[in-house]
Amino acid sequence: MIGRIPRGLSAATIASVALAGCSGATVIDTGEPPAQTAVAQTAPPSTPPSNAHLVNAYDYVGHAGETTGYYFTTPSGKWRCAILAHTKAGCQASSSWRSGLGITGEPDSVPDAAGQDATPNAIVVDREGDPQFVALEQPDFWLDPGPGNALQFNRILAAAGFRCNVQESGVSCQSETTGKGFTFSAEGFTPQYTDVPASAP
Repeated sequence: MIGRIPRGLSAATIASVALAGCSGATVIDTGEPPAQTAVAQTAPPSTPPSNAHLVNAYDYVGHAGETTGYYFTTPSGKWRCAILAHTKAGCQASSSWRSGLGITGEPDSVPDAAGQDATPNAIVVDREGDPQFVALEQPDFWLDPGPGNALQFNRILAAAGFRCNVQESGVSCQSETTGKGFTFSAEGFTPQYTDVPASAP
């Protein structure tokens, strides 16, 4: 039974204390509004790449020594490209693997394997690295004998941890481990993958 109500306590406070006594927890109503809990904002998940226009990867498989690759050329025949299983994807010029790419905005030189300045002759995305221009010392993306089959416009070659496609906007490849990739044409380069729209013909 509750005795006399001490001065300065409201009926609501007394009721809160009485109810708290039944639950074993102490509740004190100070009359202050409850603190607002901040809700963490999370970025929406990125849209997974489209699989609407996949080709049969076995139509592009080839071997260079012990390396398994998925080799293709662009419909124009200007670029030779490949996915080297679980390692990297990239492209070189079809005219000569030693020559520069001739892409607007490409660097004049990049370090070669020895750390010397060299003309870039390929564009590459590694399994876990950023897309970049490189100076290769061999035709990594050329099938010999070759060339590889043409990858037609708006078709996606997905194999061994990478995916590539060819659209009117250029050639695009991506590491499926990191989501990093590139898109390029003779007119320029973008350090991101460009997906084929699901509605593409």
